[in-house]
Amino acid sequence: MERTLTEVVTRRERVASSAGTEISVRCEALHFTTSSAPEFIDITDDVQRVVTEAGTRFGQVTVYSTHTTAAIKVNENEPLLLQDMARILSEIAPQGADYEHNDFSRRVNIADDECANGHSHCQHLFLSTSETIPIVDGRLTVGQWQRIFLVELDEPRERRVLVNIIGVAG
Repeated sequence: MERTLTEVVTRRERVASSAGTEISVRCEALHFTTSSAPEFIDITDDVQRVVTEAGTRFGQVTVYSTHTTAAIKVNENEPLLLQDMARILSEIAPQGADYEHNDFSRRVNIADDECANGHSHCQHLFLSTSETIPIVDGRLTVGQWQRIFLVELDEPRERRVLVNIIGVAG
C-alpha cells in the first residue's frame, strides 16, 4: 500500500486572539493506494505527522474520507478483530447480493470505470465518513489501543483523506 502526502488543500491560517494566543487552521490531503476490500489501513501515524508539522498544541483534527465507499473509523488494530470486522461487514451487505445500484441501465450517477459496488455503499452506512480527535500537547488523544483507520470497502484504487486541524499553535 502506497502512502503519500501530496498537497496542502487550503492555506495555513494563523489568527491572533485577544488572549494573545495564535489559532491555527490547516487542511492537508493524504493519498493512499488500497489493495483489497475490506481493507483496514492504519493511518494514525500519518495523521500524527500532519498534526506535528502543523505545530498545533491544543485543538482538534478531523480526518475525512472524500469517498462514499471508503470510511474513516477509530478502533483497535488487532489482527483477529480486523478479521471479525471484515466478516461482519460482508454479512451486513454481501458483495454477491442483489443491489439496485448495480443495475447500470437504470443508474443516474455513473462513471466510465464504474463497477458493481452496491455492497460497498451499503457497508459504508454502518461506518462513517470522518472522525474527530482531540489534540492535547501536540499529540492525538487516542486511547491505549485506539488507531485511526481508512477502511476500503470497494476495489483497489487511490483514496484521498483530508486532515483538517484547528487549534492553538505552540
